[in-house]
Amino acid sequence: QVQLVESGGGLVQPGGSLSLSCAASGSIFRLYDMGWYRQTPGKQRELVAAITSGGSTNYADAVKGRFTISRDNDKNTVYLQMNSLNAEDTAVYYCNAYFTKHYNYWGQGTQVTVSS
Repeated sequence: QVQLVESGGGLVQPGGSLSLSCAASGSIFRLYDMGWYRQTPGKQRELVAAITSGGSTNYADAVKGRFTISRDNDKNTVYLQMNSLNAEDTAVYYCNAYFTKHYNYWGQGTQVTVSS
């Protein structure tokens, strides 16, 4: 069992930056692939960025060059640095930990609002 707790969401002006954190507990963090997803009302949850247990990363086209995902296995934490934010980035952001389909966990989500 893995518990995930996101933090760092909030209100930011267009063009601003925000950093999200996801602290994991309860299992062997370093074995999990980690991801950040986001969801807006009426839309499906979508992948924003992911980082494998080996450190490989991939990003949604909409955030490439603006967002950076990283992980600290010593702190059991994954981060999402978000720069040059715009209104389309407004969403609830969820942290995900994936090992196998039977070991797939989600955080409770954190709201990010980009507005002037």
